[in-house]
Amino acid sequence: MPTGSSATVKVMSPEEIVARGAGGDMPFFRWPERSTLFAERAMRLRQLAPGHAMGDFLAFMADLAAAQQRALSAGVEVPIPDGPALDRAAQRGVPPLAAADWPRDAAWHRVLRTLVADLQPKAPASVQGTLARLATADEHFLERQADSLLTGVMAGLDLATAPLVAAALQVVWTHMVLEVQRRHTTLGQPFGRLDDETVCPCCGSRPTASIVRSAGDTPGQRYLHCSLCSMQWHMVRIKCSHCLSVKGLAYQALDTLDEPDGGDDADGAASRAAKAAVQAETCDECHHYLKIVHSDRDPFVDPVADDLASLTLDLLVSETGMARHGVNLMLLFGEPEAPPGAPPDPGAA
Repeated sequence: MPTGSSATVKVMSPEEIVARGAGGDMPFFRWPERSTLFAERAMRLRQLAPGHAMGDFLAFMADLAAAQQRALSAGVEVPIPDGPALDRAAQRGVPPLAAADWPRDAAWHRVLRTLVADLQPKAPASVQGTLARLATADEHFLERQADSLLTGVMAGLDLATAPLVAAALQVVWTHMVLEVQRRHTTLGQPFGRLDDETVCPCCGSRPTASIVRSAGDTPGQRYLHCSLCSMQWHMVRIKCSHCLSVKGLAYQALDTLDEPDGGDDADGAASRAAKAAVQAETCDECHHYLKIVHSDRDPFVDPVADDLASLTLDLLVSETGMARHGVNLMLLFGEPEAPPGAPPDPGAA
């Protein structure tokens, strides 16, 4: 079990990173898989839930992810940008499906109600009130909640319904990204790089976490995982994901006592931290951090699921004065009455 401390491991030098990444073709984008994206997340959440302090919450998130998978597999009737719109976005250097600016079609309300109806038969009693409220919520409430989530303005956000509203928006934006790819790839890459490397090139959202890929021609490369549309885009590991500095980067991880490798002293803790599947990459220049998960250390890691399950790491890193760069739409904090540092209750009234 994790202790109330963390261990720090310095990041590799730029020379080591470049040497490891040399050779092979490395795609800039890693596209979400329509048939497996949320299903794999649900499986990971179910794997992490037993015995976890947030086990009930993780189990509910697993059911929600499974419902998201069914909704994404069914498809969504929603407008997407055409070729000229993609060209204009590329010329302006802006994401073509910008979360804050894209005109949301009411189809996302139907997706939300589909998720709610899917969850209601087996959801725990503590969640039924929230599901019932969303089933009958009016358009004004839903759009106000979506505005808060997609702009990052937490004032007025209903924390109890936020994970469910976010889940519907994730389904819609992931569907739109995949449809743009399907319809426009023959004319060239429909999405391009932005001047701002720290946000998603497709929708402009912040990442939830980053993932080190273990497969492909260049294993060991880091991709940022979008919190909204699930696109992953490459960023070299010598850069801070917030300020892009190449100085003062370090990894922190929870020390796990049931992993005895390296002994019980500080060196042993550092050795275990260096092998952790989930770490926090911190930057001494801007004092921000972002979680990083390693598929070479655990092939089943998922940026969203493992981020949810490692809240203790966030609390410990934040105590050192670091601010989080990424966002997990399944676990938000805002102005409504919620104990500081406590996860939102999906069943709160």
